[in-house]
Amino acid sequence: MLFMVLELFKDSRLVGERFKREGRMLPEDVNYQTSWMEVNGARCYQIMEAPSLESLMVWVHRWDDLVDIEVIPVLTSQEYWSAKAELA
Repeated sequence: MLFMVLELFKDSRLVGERFKREGRMLPEDVNYQTSWMEVNGARCYQIMEAPSLESLMVWVHRWDDLVDIEVIPVLTSQEYWSAKAELA
């Protein structure tokens, strides 16, 4: 499953320090795909892949003391339109 992850940093300095020290801290079954940062560094937008929301939430809880995180399940455009075509 793919997830769009929106991160709002509570303290970007502390986030950066932990990331340098610990890395992403992903569970084995969660894969980072790509990310974008706002130019002011306040928010990060990521695409993550995980077998389930529960797997991804393990990672979310590792960061939720420093980051407010919103998780949105998403499909690729191709997956979405293929599923729509099957229902028609």
